Amino acid sequence: MTEKATFGAGCFWGVEQSFREIPGVLDAVSGYLGGKLKNPTYEDVCTDTTGHAEVVEVTFDPSRVSYDKLLDAFWKMHNPTTLNSQGPDVGAQYRSAIFFHSPEQQKVAIASKEKAQAMFAKPIVTEITAASEFYRAEEYHQQYLAKRGIKSCHI
Repeated sequence: MTEKATFGAGCFWGVEQSFREIPGVLDAVSGYLGGKLKNPTYEDVCTDTTGHAEVVEVTFDPSRVSYDKLLDAFWKMHNPTTLNSQGPDVGAQYRSAIFFHSPEQQKVAIASKEKAQAMFAKPIVTEITAASEFYRAEEYHQQYLAKRGIKSCHI
């Protein structure tokens, strides 16, 4: 049995790569979620008018890695205290977000956010919202760093 988890932590290239490296993660797909436009393209999302976030949808085996462990990785792979930006990327599409797939994930995410706050001097601004329809990003965005032999794009 597998579960899904969806995270927004800035540009999805490095986020996808980071989740793929966690044992128990079976797949990580770059895409868009949380907006109002159906079937958005990268160009649409980059206008910062669709409401979508760049996200990674993670498929994982909960018998090998817990949702809580994925959240621990999420807090470490980006700065959750910057509103609508990560590094040089600015806009609501780069917001820090957890999109939960069940009431249980919601509870765990809220508790994890409270626990993670101790690691940051500034308040965490990560939104925690129910997952809506996920739109897979264009193929050239999938495994973008791996295809280029790059380990990360973190600053």
